[in-house]
Amino acid sequence: MKTLTIATRGSALALWQANHIKDLLEAKHPGLTVELLKIKTKGDKILDVPLAKVGGKGLFVKEIEEALLDGRAQIAVHSMKDVPTELPEGLEVGIIPEREASTDSLLSVKYDGLKGLPEGAVVGTSSLRRQSQLATLRSDLKIESLRGNLDTRVKKLLNGEFDAIVVATAGLNRLELSAPKHEILGPPEFLPAVAQGALGIEYHVDNTEVIEMLQFLDHAPTKVQVLAERGFLTGLNGGCQVPIAAWSVLDGDSVHLTGFVADVDGSRPIRMDVKGNAKDAWDIGMELADLVLKAGGKEILDEVYERESK
Repeated sequence: MKTLTIATRGSALALWQANHIKDLLEAKHPGLTVELLKIKTKGDKILDVPLAKVGGKGLFVKEIEEALLDGRAQIAVHSMKDVPTELPEGLEVGIIPEREASTDSLLSVKYDGLKGLPEGAVVGTSSLRRQSQLATLRSDLKIESLRGNLDTRVKKLLNGEFDAIVVATAGLNRLELSAPKHEILGPPEFLPAVAQGALGIEYHVDNTEVIEMLQFLDHAPTKVQVLAERGFLTGLNGGCQVPIAAWSVLDGDSVHLTGFVADVDGSRPIRMDVKGNAKDAWDIGMELADLVLKAGGKEILDEVYERESK
């Protein structure tokens, strides 16, 4: 193969991620030319509505997967937290490169961290997961919807539209973005989205030549973490736009998975964890989901889906 095409969203972060994989592939396979095919997804087009209200899974991947299925591209590079757990027939996300930071970051121009925000401060986020955890920690804050690409969101903060915003640390690191005040929000107090900070490479299952070329990018420890966390999400039948969080820690052959489900206002948080063998990562995630659902998670999620669909 002389040329390979990567389907990607057109945002600065998506292009950074696609170019990162392009550079690694061209360095590993001399003579290979990698091109990018930029695609606008439904999630990129609808910017005036909170993500949870747009509805459906795969808001940032469906159109990209169509390019894989019709042959316009051979691979796609995704943020794993955007990828639904059910994929179109014939496609798989079988390569998971080494994970970046899984944490979130609170950025502000004037205030030192979450505790330093004044009562009633306006905090921007597009994520129900972040919203519910912020509400649990600081119920006095005013949470407002913040959509747009990562660089756009940081610009809105710097322009004074928010007292603080909460975004993924990985994106900030990749694009070298920050603000005068920067606090990491991470475990155990603040849990990340499922597979946050991890990339996934999707391709057609029949394309053995491409699959072989990609193998060197696969990172086994990250794959175990992602499988456990996505198993949890699947067991909850959750999309990426609901207040679900998961955090896995790998210790030798065992994985420790913590899961979180809450109402949007943070009033009913459920947090549980399980441990098991790393080779059973997916099943461990499913097991934890079952425990959380039985502990009241089902009622909470049913209510969230019903409210957000209105």
